[in-house]
Amino acid sequence: MELCTCAARSSAPPSSSCRAAPFPRVLSHRIWSRSGYCTVCFTPSSPVARSRFSTLMTTAHNTGTPDLVDFNWDDLGFQLIPTDFMYLMSCSSDGVFMNGKLVPYGSIELNPAAAVLNYGQGLLEGLRSHRKEDGSILLFRPHENARRMEIGADRLCMPAPSVEQFLEAVKLTVLANKHWVPPFGKGSLYIRPQLIGSGAMLGVAPAPQYTFIVFVCPVGHYFKGGLAPISLLTEEEYHRAAPGGTGDIKTIGNYASVVSAQRRSKEKGHSDVLYLDPLHNKFVEEVSSCNIFMVKDNIISTPLLTGTILPGITRRSVIEISQNLGFQVEERLITIDELLGADEVFCTGTAVVLSPVGSITYRGRRVEYGKNQEAGVVSQQLYAALTAIQKGLTEDSMGWTLQLT
Repeated sequence: MELCTCAARSSAPPSSSCRAAPFPRVLSHRIWSRSGYCTVCFTPSSPVARSRFSTLMTTAHNTGTPDLVDFNWDDLGFQLIPTDFMYLMSCSSDGVFMNGKLVPYGSIELNPAAAVLNYGQGLLEGLRSHRKEDGSILLFRPHENARRMEIGADRLCMPAPSVEQFLEAVKLTVLANKHWVPPFGKGSLYIRPQLIGSGAMLGVAPAPQYTFIVFVCPVGHYFKGGLAPISLLTEEEYHRAAPGGTGDIKTIGNYASVVSAQRRSKEKGHSDVLYLDPLHNKFVEEVSSCNIFMVKDNIISTPLLTGTILPGITRRSVIEISQNLGFQVEERLITIDELLGADEVFCTGTAVVLSPVGSITYRGRRVEYGKNQEAGVVSQQLYAALTAIQKGLTEDSMGWTLQLT
């Protein structure tokens, strides 16, 4: 390991002899800057620091069950909790990613002219890892996230890590932070891979450099109240995506555009926003960050992927699980009137998993589903089947999970 000679145990800038700083450089960190590490490149610069780093990395790859951090796991929600390590890998305009590495979790440095800051050239993914009852850790369908990032990168003229590089980065990051994976039944470790145009430029064009980042965070339920049915407000003024746009990839711009409508819905007491199609304003598309399903006469239906809807990995998983359980599943255009007349409605996504919908409000009319604001029978059945696979409670006949330890 190359050691730097810049100032350690302080917030002083590195000396000119510091040669170990990766791109992007990691900035000051609350723990590491007090523990004998360079505050810019975080290379251990003393025998004590080198020993600690070696111990941490040995623990990260140890196949035994690690000690959990001291944390009140019962209070987990869906908010950022900084963990210990993140993963960085970069490439230049040749499109070849290499020299990926784990570094302490912290800020990164970007040029003000970076393409991601000026033109939104960026993608994100989301997946989860769960701890099984025996303490081992499972990933759920990570290959699908890697492939979806490749598709999104192609749309935005970005090079992407290979599937193998993506998986290796995710595995290393989870293992390095595995004492942050919540105990069985207490939540999961949310994994956020990002691909950004980090190179500086002025004109609108592909960036000269790209950075792939993976960080993780322990999480509980996305919506307050856990599995209690959520309330949706139908949006008619704004639209999430348009034909020929980028609604079917996980570009960062798709999410900033929903914040205004989402905030207004929450001010009115709703959980989230339901979007309609931009051409006719009557066909159901999706919720701010998740797909939507309806159940009518025991038939499960979900909007057809027409280029404006994200092809969710949880969406596809629920479709396949439903078919295996004997349900008839339809992917088709669904009008808002049909949805209002459904027996059950639920949302799916990596963050929300499967959330039952208790009510939808459309043009001032509120329609409620289920009795006493409880999840419907089909929703409960599908949620149980999906999470049993994710948590390793049942045999994974689908081949979806990847065991790390």
